[in-house]
This record gives sequence, C-alpha cells and structure tokens, in this order.
Amino acid sequence: MADRYLSFTGTGPGRFLTRRLGLPQPTALKRWSPERPTLPGDRLLLTAGKSDLDLAATGLDLTPSAERPTAVVLDATGVRDVETLTEVHAALHPVVRSVADSGRVVVLGAPLDPADHHQAAAQQALEGFTRSLGKEIGRGRTVNLLRLTDPAAARSTLRFLLSPKSAYLSGQVLEVGPAPATDTGPPADPDRPLTGRTALVTGGARGIGEAVAETLARDGARVVVLDVPQAEQDARRVADRLGGTALALDITAADAGARIAEALPDGLDVLVHNAGITRDRRLVNMPAERWSSVLDVNLASVLRTTDALLTAGTLRRGGRVVATASIAGLAGNAGQTNYGASKAGIVGLVRSLAPRALAEHGVTVNAVAPGFIETRMTAAIPLFIREAGRRMNSLAQGGVPVDVAETTAWLADPGSGAVNGQVVRVCGQSLLGA
Repeated sequence: MADRYLSFTGTGPGRFLTRRLGLPQPTALKRWSPERPTLPGDRLLLTAGKSDLDLAATGLDLTPSAERPTAVVLDATGVRDVETLTEVHAALHPVVRSVADSGRVVVLGAPLDPADHHQAAAQQALEGFTRSLGKEIGRGRTVNLLRLTDPAAARSTLRFLLSPKSAYLSGQVLEVGPAPATDTGPPADPDRPLTGRTALVTGGARGIGEAVAETLARDGARVVVLDVPQAEQDARRVADRLGGTALALDITAADAGARIAEALPDGLDVLVHNAGITRDRRLVNMPAERWSSVLDVNLASVLRTTDALLTAGTLRRGGRVVATASIAGLAGNAGQTNYGASKAGIVGLVRSLAPRALAEHGVTVNAVAPGFIETRMTAAIPLFIREAGRRMNSLAQGGVPVDVAETTAWLADPGSGAVNGQVVRVCGQSLLGA
C-alpha cells in the first residue's frame, strides 16, 4: 500500500502544513537500483583520537575534505577517554548539517577493553552518541556505529553501510571481528559476490522472502525457493523468473532438514530462514494451538533444520545462515506473546550457535530483525495503528521488503565472514526497542 502521507509531505503545500503543525517530515529514501548503484558524491574521512587503522585496506575512496559529502566516516577507534570524546564533537559538529539528503554517517569504534575502564567508558559512549545523532539528523540520513579491528575484514560491511542498500538501517551498532580462515577475501566481481553459490530461502514465494530471493539472485546466487505445498505454484513462478528451482516442503515437518539435504546433494552456501506466521491474540484469549503453531514455524523449525543441515554437512564451509527475528522479539508487542517469544528465541539461537558453528563448521550465523515493513500483512492493519507503525522511527516511514533483502544479502556475502552472531535491526531506528 502506498504511503500517501510520505507523498504529500514531498509537495510544497505538504511541507508547509506539516512544518506548521510540527508533524513528521519524512524524506523519500534513495535505494539501490541498476541506474543508481551508489550514492553520488564525496565520502569525507574524519578522525577523533589517535588511530592506527589503515583505512586504505577497505578499498573505499575517502577524502579529508568535501563541501557537501554524501557520507562521513569518523574514525573514533582511538577514543580512549573523556578528553578524546570531545574530538568526536569537534569533528562532526561543523559538518553534520552539510551531509547530503539520504547521506550516511558511519562512526568507527574499537572493541571495549576489559582491562581499561576509561577506554571502555569512552567507547561505550559512542553508542549513545550514535543512536542520539541518528534520531536528530533527519532528511533521510542514517547514522551507524561499526566496531572493528581489521579494516580489510570490514570491507563488505563498510561498502554496504555507505551504499543505497542500507537506506533503512540506522542507529545500529555492528561488530566486525577478524576475518576467519574460510573468508576468501574480496570477490572477483563485487557487484555479483554470490556467483557460484547456492542459496535457499524459506517462505520465498511472496513478500519479504520473494524480495530476498530476487536480491540474492541479482548478486549471482543460484536460488532455491522453498515454500509450503499450497504455495508451490507461486514458488515455481518466482524460481523460474530468477533462473532457480522451487522446493515444495512444509518446513515444520520432522524430516524437513533431511529432505532439503537430499534435494541439494552438491551442498548449500546460504540458508535464509524467512518463513514465519502470526496468530495474534492477547494471552488471556489465546488457545494453545495459536501458541504452538507460531512457535513451531518461527522457531522450532529453524532450530531443527539448521541442526540437521550442519550435522549432514550440507552447509558448506564458508556458508552463511541468516535467520529472521523481529523488533517484536526485542521490544515486545501487545497481542503477540507467541510471536514475540518465537522471534526472541531466534536471537538466543544466533548468540549461542554463532561461535560454535564458525569454529566447528566454518559457517556464520546472523539474524535480521525487521521493524514496520510495507507488506500485505501490514496493509491490513487498521489505519491509525498502521500510521503509528510507519512514523515511530527516525526515518518516519515504513521500510519495504527489499530493505530486509539487502541486509540479508550483505550478511550472505562471502566477504562478510567477520560478521558473526549479529542481530541487525532493519527498522529505520524504531523508537521502540532499537
């Protein structure tokens, strides 16, 4: 469903009226397209504290001067105390207003040092700073904090954050560790990093799942579109259009993992757990069936299938698991105790499994946590609740399925092996739980 308020505020009368009434004034976001694959303009590099990073290893063009930068990268890895925190203000204060509409601000931070509480305090302060700036910067601009030690390992992440692909990602704190041995480095074609890799998307016949399948195929993957037998026709339509294959399967079946392994004898590189359902009702009125069906589809099937494919070796070394959480699992939502429980469970799965899956199988495990995304499901929400969902984030608008898909594709990138155990909120910096 079209966001008519967003369209109205883009007109002269709309800007005048909303300004006079103090209403949100969202800016139409600049997303990726073949015609506009990058954000045009200069990327400004600033520094706070004494940094030892060699940002040339990122392969990005960064300049120490720009009048109206499309992006600002602030290297704050050298901030170690309250005194050097003042350099964060000194660096960004003069330039924030000049950042282009739909531009990017990325603050680079260092891991917290458990042996130095002054450094830990100063680096933790960057989180509050980043999230606060994200809520005030406006005009479609985003602000994120990236903690890293090795710029080369952060290449794919910085490329994503500084591109139109991250349009609905703001106020997030991301961590990039050292590159694992399974990381093959920069792809031969950075525009098609998944070439030669096989990706399976559950619930891929429609909505967000279809957008994920399309985006992974765009990036070069051979896509397997999995959905329930009732949606087989839609799954085949999507798969045929993308040059992939369809797999009609109930993901909650006890033997789902074994059947996927049988269908993919050559192995799997990317497993995207997108399938999910809602059965909303307040707990006092919720029958046991509504509780158990949501937990089975959204959580139990993810656990069973992932375990089975790791054990069978179907997920190859260097593989990626990307599960779907939700801000409902992080902040809670009335009428969704079952859904919130299932999505919070995904967070627990990621945090526990990620280090072991990487150590034992060479596979990373991450999750995306969507906020208000414009789908057929959200279009059915009553008008005033729908409008509240759209506006209650720093970008003052709903996301679209491709926002989740682009984040999934970044996590699936062969060069993203240093990103592990992360739950990335694709919510425009929701004012709830983010």
